[in-house]
Amino acid sequence: MERKGPAAIVKKVLFTLFAWAIVLLVVFPLVWMTVTAFKPETELFIQPPTFLPLAPTVQHFLKLLLTTPFPIYARNSVIVSVLTTMVVIVVATLGAHSLVKFNYRGRTAVAQMILFTYLLPSVVLVIPLYLMFARLGLTDSLASLVTAYTTFALPFALWLLRSFMAAIPPDLEFAAMVDGASRMRAFVDVILPQALPGIISTSLFTFINAWNEYLYALVLINRDVQKTLPPGVIVMLVTGFNIEWSLLMAAAAMMAIPLLVVFVFMQKHLTRGFGAGAVKG
Repeated sequence: MERKGPAAIVKKVLFTLFAWAIVLLVVFPLVWMTVTAFKPETELFIQPPTFLPLAPTVQHFLKLLLTTPFPIYARNSVIVSVLTTMVVIVVATLGAHSLVKFNYRGRTAVAQMILFTYLLPSVVLVIPLYLMFARLGLTDSLASLVTAYTTFALPFALWLLRSFMAAIPPDLEFAAMVDGASRMRAFVDVILPQALPGIISTSLFTFINAWNEYLYALVLINRDVQKTLPPGVIVMLVTGFNIEWSLLMAAAAMMAIPLLVVFVFMQKHLTRGFGAGAVKG
């Protein structure tokens, strides 16, 4: 076994310290946000500030859940995120399989247009979509948010799933069809299980993007009963006269914890999906 010299050991130690410094830099605001959510009002602005709460309390969470529209916002966010993910994954899976497995005129141009659409900032579509929804009478509804989110989530999902579909050997589908399976049966029984890691990672990316989206939800939704979490919480707790810091931290913690849990348990699929979308296709 080759022994490492002093220079290699020092380099490894410095790299490890640098990596941990980056991790702490990213994680510290989340930890501070969470512990602040458990602090009573009297501890928020004391000098010198304390990191851990001296008298932990859950009253902010209870007030948020029992006396504010937060549960309604959470319900709307779940509905919009789940429906957007379902629509995007169904269309993207079929579309990616078409772009990879079938030869037809304009296939390359379609793939390039999808990539161009993915690179286009979503903010440029706000006004055209708002005008279109206004003429169709869909403004101020969750359906408008699902449609709007699909416009910028679908190109990314198509491009990502296209990479996974391209990595599946075509012989597997042909073998299933030789054995008597129809094209749809071969797609369901052979292609989908092979592409499952990509479908899972794409679903998670789509859900997280829809869960955290702010601009479209702010522009397209006016009624309080239809708001989702990001604009609803900001409008409710941040005003020109006061900021409810305790409730804001509790709301942010409750919004972030589900996503952190998803990242912890689905990290392998997320990493694989991100890598595949970055280096293939």
